[in-house]
Amino acid sequence: MPISTARVQKRQLPMMQLWTALAVTVSVAVLGADLWAEEQGEIITSHGYSFYGDLRYPADYSHFDYVNPDAPKGGEISLPFVGTLDSMNPYSGKGRAHLFSIFAYESLLGESPSGEGLPADVYGEAYCLLCETVEYPKDKSWVIFHMRKDAKFSDGTPVTAHDIAFSQNLLLDEGLKSYADAVRKRIPKIEVIDDLTIKFHFADGISRRSLIETVGGVPAWPSKWMKERGVGLKDDWLESPPGSGAYIIDDIDLSRQIKLTRNPDYWGKDLPINKGRFNFDTIKLEIISDDTASFEAFKSGLYTFRSEGDSKKWAAGYDFPKVTDGFIKKAELFDGSPPTPTGVVFNLSSEILKDRAVRRAIALMFNFEWTNESLQYGLFKHRASFSQGTPVMANGVPEGAELELLASLGDLIPAEMLTQDAVVPHTSSSKRLLDRRNARAAQKLLDDAGWEVVNGRRQKDGVPLRLEFLFNSTSSPTVTAAIENYISNLRGIGIDLQLEKVDSSQYTSRERGRDFDLIYESYAAFLGTGTGLSQYYGSEAAEFSLFNPAGLASPMVDAIIDASLAAQTREEEEAAMSALDRALRYEFFIIPMWYNDVNWVAYYDQYDRPETQPPYAVGHLDYWWYDADKAQKLRDAGVLR
Repeated sequence: MPISTARVQKRQLPMMQLWTALAVTVSVAVLGADLWAEEQGEIITSHGYSFYGDLRYPADYSHFDYVNPDAPKGGEISLPFVGTLDSMNPYSGKGRAHLFSIFAYESLLGESPSGEGLPADVYGEAYCLLCETVEYPKDKSWVIFHMRKDAKFSDGTPVTAHDIAFSQNLLLDEGLKSYADAVRKRIPKIEVIDDLTIKFHFADGISRRSLIETVGGVPAWPSKWMKERGVGLKDDWLESPPGSGAYIIDDIDLSRQIKLTRNPDYWGKDLPINKGRFNFDTIKLEIISDDTASFEAFKSGLYTFRSEGDSKKWAAGYDFPKVTDGFIKKAELFDGSPPTPTGVVFNLSSEILKDRAVRRAIALMFNFEWTNESLQYGLFKHRASFSQGTPVMANGVPEGAELELLASLGDLIPAEMLTQDAVVPHTSSSKRLLDRRNARAAQKLLDDAGWEVVNGRRQKDGVPLRLEFLFNSTSSPTVTAAIENYISNLRGIGIDLQLEKVDSSQYTSRERGRDFDLIYESYAAFLGTGTGLSQYYGSEAAEFSLFNPAGLASPMVDAIIDASLAAQTREEEEAAMSALDRALRYEFFIIPMWYNDVNWVAYYDQYDRPETQPPYAVGHLDYWWYDADKAQKLRDAGVLR
């Protein structure tokens, strides 16, 4: 559980649309900020929070603009999970749990249980859920949450400030080490003022970024229930603690299915933050061994909503009768988040991979253009940035405020970063898998680094250039083919690279233990700053952070993150984010691969959604709803039971 990065986003927003969205949000907020926060001397009391104090929705808002407040309640939606699960506790860092395991739990400031933005039409804002108001001084040295008196867990027990304090302390004592270490330094004291009032004190001399969002985002667990049963974060939670959220975990079979049921007595169903949301009576997760079996299960109707990530399936796999007859709908939905930085990650603690020249040589053998045309129907684009397609993406040589920031960091910044364009991926020929020009360049890098060819294999001082690529065997056939072809290229220049295909549980265990040289994994994209950036990209937790698989530890990156946390204006923050993107690309710890700037979804035609798609969420588990008449037509046609 990383400390908030002001809601890290996953995909890209086309440049003009993002500029427009941000401009509208900022202009509306500036005009109305005085109406939305009551300032009592130096104390601000509000119904929500953003770092700059601007909120799109006023205190008397009735619902979010993008939802249908009159959406009917009922029906079921079902989704797949490909792989294996062995826990319902995602907070301990042990075992493999699913997103559904957190659906039951709420926080002081509302968050989407599906991990998407809330609200889904603005960035960097949060609104009260378990709290009624949030109170803090202008210097943000502390925060007080005034909680709602009617909030209850699903067993009827009130949610109190004692539960919030218990939950925070449980995360510190038994949760992820990277989270606990970061929070203890920043939040030295938690004070329960009364049953419905809790105060968090923040350390002196530190950035105020993400502190209020972090404590406001702690899941509320029932202290009485957990203490009586001796349950903590060390346990698997096959019997999950009651939550206060809209859904109850109703049935668990980690080999087959997880079932969530909407709580008819949900305490918060009439709150403005929840209007038009949580519309399904039942949400099911079907657990399936591999992606091929999962697709067949969708075709048969075992589950009803599929997010598609395989370009081959999207281009050519949806030609079966249920689609051609209109019973299954395909949609490409707008995506306003920068794409997830997915690619081949280098383990920087590997002795061989500490040499940047070796990493560059390995990267040169990936042929995106051939992969995209031959395996992916030309549907993807080549990612370059950690904030692709947004205003904070680094482009060209640094200028203006970004250049001033970089120059101010002195010797921490390599001289070439100030005068050269931001690092971009190499280009390759799409005509053949092996691009000879890139192969020659890669071989020269290896030669210059002392890795000579002996009997067709690279070695240095008698040590072979031998690497292990850890790979999840449940990956789609298309991704598998892309990686296998890439490895073929690497072997062609004398690198002894072994592809280690393992199941999901072994993959998770070995990744956490850094038992690999190369891995196909992801980092976090960003639009703004937050203390969570240190857990993804910082040195402090690099040795053990689950969010930093490369083990990146760069004084340059640390300094830029610190500068971003000290930013006092949006302009300063954006300059720091561009500098961070530039620095991460320079460090070269991940080979950027492909991305999609829309969401591909397919679903049985029994669901509806708002006409206007918000930029930061697909929303199928949040604000879509079930159409009973459409569902009856599917049953009458024998498409679904």
